[in-house]
Formats: sequence, structure tokens, C-alpha cells
Amino acid sequence: MTERIRQPALQPPPIRPAVPRADDPTAFLEAHYRNVWETRMRDLPFVNPALTVEAHGFQRLDGDWLGVVITPWFLNLLLVSGGGTLWGDIPAGERRYLMLPCGTLQFIADDDPDIGPYQYCPLIAPVDQLPDMATARIVALDAIKTVFATQATTPEPASLANAEEKPEVSRRGFFRRLAGKRN
Repeated sequence: MTERIRQPALQPPPIRPAVPRADDPTAFLEAHYRNVWETRMRDLPFVNPALTVEAHGFQRLDGDWLGVVITPWFLNLLLVSGGGTLWGDIPAGERRYLMLPCGTLQFIADDDPDIGPYQYCPLIAPVDQLPDMATARIVALDAIKTVFATQATTPEPASLANAEEKPEVSRRGFFRRLAGKRN
């Protein structure tokens, strides 16, 4: 009779709880990703040397921090725990869907030894099609504007009807522009 070898049950990856940040994470994230750029990424073939590291638009949403990070290898929407209700600890590599003012977006959990747990929504990766930092900044600022825009629009008061009209940036329109398509 053959003896069965028992395999240990697969355990889910450990979850390291996020330490909430009380202060704006912009400078902290920029310093971290600049260090990664200078020490580990600079010579890799998929980076865009026309870009550098910048963080834009970090602001609180339901008590947590949400903003965009530009690097020579990605342009991502990042969620950082601020002690609010938007954040939820999940294992690195897991995905979750968050209801934001613009609608529902998918975020992927990660856990960096230097910055701790964070979650990101990839916007552009690789960033080889971005010609320069000016374009990357425009995309980042459009993303922030889109993410924080509410889906329902309220009518403007009659006194603003004659003001210069700017077209609303819809979520679909934003992502279509990222893909290089026209409305």
C-alpha cells in the first residue's frame, strides 16, 4: 500500500497592516522612487529616460491619500493609508475595487519594504509613448481631475452660463485619450 504524502495547505500571503500617514506623502514617495530610479532602474531597457520622478495631486479622500506618481517606468494612481475608511489591508498582489467620485476603479495591493503597504491603479505602463515630462504632467493632472470628479453633474447657476465653457472630462474620455483615441 502506498503512503500518501500530505502537502501543507496553501496559506494566503501575510498581510502587513499599513501604518497610516498623517502628512501628505508627496515628498516621501518622490524621494523613495527617485532612489529606486537611481539605484535599480536607470539602466533597464523599458524605462523612458525623458521622464523623471514626480508625485502630483495627493489629497485626502475619506481620510486616506490618493494621488498620481510619475516614474520613468510607470504612471500610477496611488492609494496610501491615512487612517481613513477608503483603505483596506489586503495581501500584496490582491486586487480590490474602490468606489471613487469618478466611479469604480481596480487597485492592486503592494508592500514595499521601504514605504510599506500601498495600493495602485495602473494608468500607463510602460511609459515609452510619453515624449516628455510636460506630457506626463498633463496626463497626471487629468487623471487627478477625473478621479475626483463626480459622475453626476449639477446644473450651473444662470450667472455662470456666459462664462468660458470647458468640456467635462469623463472617465471614459480620459482613458480614451490615454489610449490615443478621439471621442
